[in-house]
Formats: sequence, C-alpha cells, structure tokens
Amino acid sequence: MNDLKFTTAGDYMNYTNDRIKELAINAGLLNYVDHETPRHYFVHAHIEIEDINKFAELIVRDCAGIAYEYDAPKMSGPGMIIAGRIEQHFGVEE
Repeated sequence: MNDLKFTTAGDYMNYTNDRIKELAINAGLLNYVDHETPRHYFVHAHIEIEDINKFAELIVRDCAGIAYEYDAPKMSGPGMIIAGRIEQHFGVEE
C-alpha cells in the first residue's frame, strides 16, 4: 500500500499519472491553471455525479482501447473479445 499522505488535490496531482490527469480534466473534475502556479491543478469546486461517471467512463474506454489496439491489425482475437467484455461489464457502449 502507498504510504503517501496528501493534504490537497494539488499534492495528489503531483504524484498522478499524466494520462489520469488528462482524463480528469476532460471529465470536468480538475481545472488546469498554468506552469507558473505552484499547484498546477485544482479540483473543480462543483463536482457532480455526472462528472465522476464521465471520468470512470473515460478510464474504461482507455483500457478497452488498449485491448482493441492489440488486435487492430487483424480485427479479431483475444484483445477484441477482452475489450468488448470490459465495455459490457462497465456498461460502456462503443
């Protein structure tokens, strides 16, 4: 388990994967300020359940996309099956 302790969203975002940051911004959970500000990211003040659902959907789509890419050249195989099952399990439509 991770022993890091975070006091603010900015602290957390310093340790977060860039792709997760991008997805959180696209879902409306984070606001990006600039490179001059000590805390580059701020949690959006009015997060709605739809924003959280959008974030989860973006992560699921990203994961399914990796599986799809595995079999993209031949358009069939285990990657396609796994991607479809991931989307079905989480209720995400193509």
